[in-house]
Amino acid sequence: MSEVKSVADLLHEGRMLFEQHDVHHGHGLYDAWDEAVYLVSYALNLNICADRCVLNTVVSEEQIFSIRRLFKKRAIKKIPSAYLTSCAYFCGLPFYVDRRVLIPRSPIGQLILDKFKPWVAHPPKFILDLCTGSGCIGISCALAFPDAHVTISDISEDALNVARRNARNHNCANRIYISKSDLFFNLGEEKYDLIVSNPPYVDSEDYETMPREYFSEPSIGLVSGADGLDIVRKILSEAAEYLHVGGVLIVEVGNSATAVEKAYPKLPLLWIDFKEGDSGVFVLTREQLIENRNVCS
Repeated sequence: MSEVKSVADLLHEGRMLFEQHDVHHGHGLYDAWDEAVYLVSYALNLNICADRCVLNTVVSEEQIFSIRRLFKKRAIKKIPSAYLTSCAYFCGLPFYVDRRVLIPRSPIGQLILDKFKPWVAHPPKFILDLCTGSGCIGISCALAFPDAHVTISDISEDALNVARRNARNHNCANRIYISKSDLFFNLGEEKYDLIVSNPPYVDSEDYETMPREYFSEPSIGLVSGADGLDIVRKILSEAAEYLHVGGVLIVEVGNSATAVEKAYPKLPLLWIDFKEGDSGVFVLTREQLIENRNVCS
């Protein structure tokens, strides 16, 4: 006898499974229900904002099998949903992702939607996305500021191949310069109005205790030395040389914010308050970096 299941039945089944297996929701989805909606919508090719009447739709046996296979990979193997679907949303836009890049989830997305106001007074003409990964920040900046010249950079060629794909998908490949570079090393003498970065900032001790989901991601995009600040230190020491007069540096350091404040107690870091409770993003101007050069070097 064939099994009869509705969309609602499978959503409930997924939520229960994820709760039973203590799934960690740290990759852009908020809870077990959100994960179930995301995976069922993908498997059935539904808009995640579909009308509630779709909940009563009967699902075929083949579709049930596909959905349950996704559920098990998520619950038991702890593979993040974005890798199962090859898609993550950032600034409301879909980005292709796989295990070569981190899954987009930065609060910097909200800054882009707000056009970086009030921290950037005028629309930036030259933007650098440092440690770009999937390219989500730089590409979103290119779309938010259609007159800007955007450079995206990463040390990983694998990551840059994903970024190139996303730039093509969003029809802005001709407006974005892609550079393989160890931070500023290969960027030449170009200067920018805005440098924005979500670099690796997890310390080695924290990394060992992170939920299993994070071990699906490339460690090169997460870990940055014993205290998590190896790359942040380099950015702070060099960024001023790559900013125009009046230029701004915006960096996400997440839960390493305390470590940053401890390492740089005299640096006038401005920490951004986000409406949804995110934190760990600081702002510095070129002039502040220059005034505190002895602190940053």
